[in-house]
Amino acid sequence: FTSPQTNSWNETADCCSWEGVSCDKLTGHVIAIDLSGGCLQGSLHANSTLFQLRQLQQLNFAYNDFNGSIPSPLFNHFVSLTYLNLSGSGFSGLIPHEISLLSSLVSLDLSYSSLTFDATGFDRLSRNLTKLRNLVLEGTDMSGVSVASFSNLSSSMETLILGTCQLHGEFPSEVFSLPYLKHVELAWNENLTGYLPKTNLSPSLVSLDLYYCRFKGSIPSSFGNLTQITLLDFTQNDFQGEIPDVFENLDKLTILKFGSNNFSGQVPTTVFNLTQVTQIDLSHNRLEGTLPNHVTRLQFLQYLTLSNNLISGGVPVWLFSLPSLITIDLSYNKLTGPIGQFQKPNSVMVIDLSFNDIQGPIPSSLFDLKNLSSLLLSSNNFSGVIESSMLSKLENLYDLQLSNNGLVSLSSSNDGLNYSFPQLTRVLFSSCSVRKFPSFFRTSKVEVLDLSNNKISGGISKLEAEGWEGLNMLNLSNNFLTSLEQIPGKYLQILDLHSNSLQGPILSTWFNLPPPNPPYLSLLLISENKLTGNIPSLICNWTSLVVLDLSKNNMSGTIPECLGNYSYGLQFINLQVNNFLGKIPDSFTNNMLKNLLLNDNQLEGSLPRSLANCTSLEVLNLGNNNLTDTFPHWLASLPSLQVLILRSNRFHGSIASSNFSALQIIDFSQNELSGPLPANFFRNLRAMKDAPKEKLPGSYLFKTDARVRYVYQYYQSPVNVTMKRLELEFLKTLAILTAVDFSNNLFTGQIPEELGDLFSLQILNLSHNSFAGPIPLSFANIVALESLDLSSNKLSGRIPSKLTNLTFLAVLDLSKNELVGPIPNGNQFSTFDNVSYSDNLGLCGMPLSRQCSTAGETTPAPPAPMVREDEDFVIPFIWEVVMMGYGCGTVLGLSFGYIVFTTGKPWWIVRIVERDLQTKFT
Repeated sequence: FTSPQTNSWNETADCCSWEGVSCDKLTGHVIAIDLSGGCLQGSLHANSTLFQLRQLQQLNFAYNDFNGSIPSPLFNHFVSLTYLNLSGSGFSGLIPHEISLLSSLVSLDLSYSSLTFDATGFDRLSRNLTKLRNLVLEGTDMSGVSVASFSNLSSSMETLILGTCQLHGEFPSEVFSLPYLKHVELAWNENLTGYLPKTNLSPSLVSLDLYYCRFKGSIPSSFGNLTQITLLDFTQNDFQGEIPDVFENLDKLTILKFGSNNFSGQVPTTVFNLTQVTQIDLSHNRLEGTLPNHVTRLQFLQYLTLSNNLISGGVPVWLFSLPSLITIDLSYNKLTGPIGQFQKPNSVMVIDLSFNDIQGPIPSSLFDLKNLSSLLLSSNNFSGVIESSMLSKLENLYDLQLSNNGLVSLSSSNDGLNYSFPQLTRVLFSSCSVRKFPSFFRTSKVEVLDLSNNKISGGISKLEAEGWEGLNMLNLSNNFLTSLEQIPGKYLQILDLHSNSLQGPILSTWFNLPPPNPPYLSLLLISENKLTGNIPSLICNWTSLVVLDLSKNNMSGTIPECLGNYSYGLQFINLQVNNFLGKIPDSFTNNMLKNLLLNDNQLEGSLPRSLANCTSLEVLNLGNNNLTDTFPHWLASLPSLQVLILRSNRFHGSIASSNFSALQIIDFSQNELSGPLPANFFRNLRAMKDAPKEKLPGSYLFKTDARVRYVYQYYQSPVNVTMKRLELEFLKTLAILTAVDFSNNLFTGQIPEELGDLFSLQILNLSHNSFAGPIPLSFANIVALESLDLSSNKLSGRIPSKLTNLTFLAVLDLSKNELVGPIPNGNQFSTFDNVSYSDNLGLCGMPLSRQCSTAGETTPAPPAPMVREDEDFVIPFIWEVVMMGYGCGTVLGLSFGYIVFTTGKPWWIVRIVERDLQTKFT
């Protein structure tokens, strides 16, 4: 091997003079080599002259760039080694078993490498290296090692560093009792369990780090004897019980982190008497009680994190006077009462008191905290007016969050223009009592401004919209705005104006203004307003647009042709519930488009065949229009299409066999389709046969760009399902809803048995057709079925008794058919009333008044129903589908939720909620 350091060695000079080489002064033998960080490269071969140095006692090759494995002679020949450091040296592979021959070894460091211990090798090491004091193996692969081997370690052990070693199993608790043990690190071994010994903890312990393991049990009171301890980190384990109040003698403790466990009981009061502590983290437990009223000893405390507990009482003012405190996090507790004024403001930078029940005005002394950068007070009961003069005193304030404080408002005066807010970047005032757009921020560097769910009324003038040079996200949704003369800012990316009272042709007004319009606008959400006019074709000049939502307005005219060939990443187009006319543009070339919602308009003509170019399309909703076409079998070429809704149009002809393998929701109700249902069509619905797959969790979405985070947090739209006697609004992920609706068509023939293979199907509606023959026995296999409507057909025969096995079935309608025989009884069938079976003259038994004859006995007739449904009642199946998650390279989703808002016995909703609660809590 070579390096700049070894290249400097002069072979004509005494080797004892070489850099990194030490010799015994009496014998002249080389006893130590330290080439750490020497840029050594290459392999260490078994025939290296290095192994001739039989008297070597110390060898340090740390932080080099070797390759290959460690040669066995390193251990065979250096039996006198007392110190060996190969940390970060680049070696890889299995550690030779011969390492156990180093019986004189006192310190061994193999950390930060790609080395692996097997069970035999480490077991021999633990038994034979009886003089070992320091063992550092962080990052070494020990997944094949039995943790029981650690009980054989030398009683002289002082340092044991085993972080991120893939250890698993129950760690022997006797290791913590080794008499000279000072430092223990087992962090990031997420499958390592164990218990702390109740007694005989090593009195020499200086640091004990169990971060992100799975240790269990309680903390022993003997912790009070660890007078040398400086660090205790038990974050993210499974400890439980009370934290013993035994910290009064731990005068050297500087870091105490017990967050994310299952601790309960009172917050230990002696924690607040620690004189050297710099960090206290007891967050994400179930601790309760109140904080002490008076504390003076925490002079070095920098970080106090008690969030996500059950702590009650008031917020003590000493928190704002401790001289070294940087962060206070008491969020997600049960703190109450007003916060008092304080006299000596400290250097605190972050205050998070959000999600409590703190009342009263924000103390004026809080605005004297000169170093404050984040003030997070959302979701409390604060009151009062935030004046611009108060905020201007916080020259370092970066993040201001006061959302969900219904009695807090921002000053409506214009004197704010006289003040500056040099660092203020994020202002969140959602769900407060703001009544006027705070134009005094327009000269600041605010990037994110959320004023949604307030009481802002009237218009925002062109003058008020000027400035805002740094603004990239503005949320004014759910207010009472009637006009916005100009889009604020030059670099706006997200503009959310949904659910206001905006009127007139606002889009045309914006585009008639002199440029520049915001060139970076990605999300434009103006749904649920009173907009009129058409969509200007100039909208396609916004080449960064990812989401366009103009739904639920009064807009008219034709859809611009350019929206079809928008080629810069538009993924979501929602124009539903307007008055758009004419044909759908036949110019789709955008393979990024994922959702196209044009339902509930007055569109006509045929489906544009260019939709076949939208290869990323997941949701297509064109329902409730005047489209005329045949069944669009060619849409099966779209590999990601999951939702296809074409209800209430004029589609005609028969259904061709198609391969819609990803489809989970298909709705062709209220059309003019005819003929039999082809069996092959249902055989190919593979997504309805599989168990539902969960979407990526929200934590993943938060790692993507700000546009996706915004949509995930703020923007949800429901899927409405209107069915007989029950109307629901869903807020569930698309991944767990499957539905087929071919109702109100002209279908004939028998219902295919293949429908019974759609095991994950939840909603099936074939009502108001001319199906004949029996109910397929295979329907008993649709174990996820929650709603089944076969009414108003010509079905005959008996109701299959095995349908009682459908334990999630909550809505059943078999009325107006030609069914005969006894009605099955048991499970969900016991909950259905006679309306489910009416107008089947051959049916008998409960709950009908018609009795079935059984050996001369009759069953008593139940009382007649009070209400009979209208004979001409039509069953609509209405969807409003909107996804959550936009942006280039993002994960998209749909969301649904439950709200019953019509009459009828809501058995379905009861059953669904029961099931979801069982899933969540079991």
